[in-house]
Amino acid sequence: MQTRILSPDPIGFASAAAIWRAGGLVAFPTETVYGLGADARNDRAVARIFEAKGRPQFNPLIVHVLSVQEAQSYVGWSHAAEVLASAFWPGPLTLVLPLKSGAGLSSLVTADLPTLAIRMPAHPVAQGLLAAFGGPVAAPSANPSGRISPTSADHVLTGLAGRIEAVVDGGACPVGVESTIIGLVDDPTLLRSGGLPVEALEAALGKPLEVPGTDSPISAPGQMLSHYAPTAKVRLDATERRDGEVMLGYGAIDGDLNLSSAGDLIEAAANLFHHLHALDAQGAAVIAVAPIPDRGLGRAINDRLRRAAAKG
Repeated sequence: MQTRILSPDPIGFASAAAIWRAGGLVAFPTETVYGLGADARNDRAVARIFEAKGRPQFNPLIVHVLSVQEAQSYVGWSHAAEVLASAFWPGPLTLVLPLKSGAGLSSLVTADLPTLAIRMPAHPVAQGLLAAFGGPVAAPSANPSGRISPTSADHVLTGLAGRIEAVVDGGACPVGVESTIIGLVDDPTLLRSGGLPVEALEAALGKPLEVPGTDSPISAPGQMLSHYAPTAKVRLDATERRDGEVMLGYGAIDGDLNLSSAGDLIEAAANLFHHLHALDAQGAAVIAVAPIPDRGLGRAINDRLRRAAAKG
């Protein structure tokens, strides 16, 4: 299969929508990372996502929709969902809510769980594609399972060229880490740190988020212990480079690349996967990573780095 590169305009949107209607796969930019999209109602199309990525089928997918009203047609809504969606949608926030009976989505999307992970992306290209398609799009990150998430069309092509029909080239993703995932089946629960800081969510809710135990079953995307991994091993909290390593710096601790020499966590999040791709391409056995403050978007950065470092 030859993977086409589509332009981020009405012609490209129409081409992508036609591919989705035919059961194909199209990667596209969101404000967080590039997603690998398929019609969320089509079992065969969703199965192809797992096949293309080499993704375990017990790992659920996020469904992307264009409006709150569309989301409400698939999931049971709640007061907490209304509060968070009103404050942060469209944006880098995924809500896990009870799946409605007869929602019409593929059971592969939910990994046969009684809940659905759903979000409303803010990226204008993602919104244009959803409008052209007119339906729900299941889309995990557009990379081989467990590898570094893609923040550019080139990253997508490096991992998935020849396995998918097309990628819409919308440039670099501005946020650069995946969406924050909040479970709303019981008390609001942080299932994955991401592009929306926890502090902002807790302020909107007026209370702290619950945090599941480390032995809790997988209930949302991005919870596998080993994930987001480069080919190289990752050494965390490094203050200097050792022989044979490449160094990813932050702030005053410099390296071959620096997430943010100014110590700006927003800039660091946007650069994280791009810099990991670039350092991994140098072929070193180990990527040493400087300490990252565990606050704001630093929580999401550290979550991704811990999972990358957990690789065999």
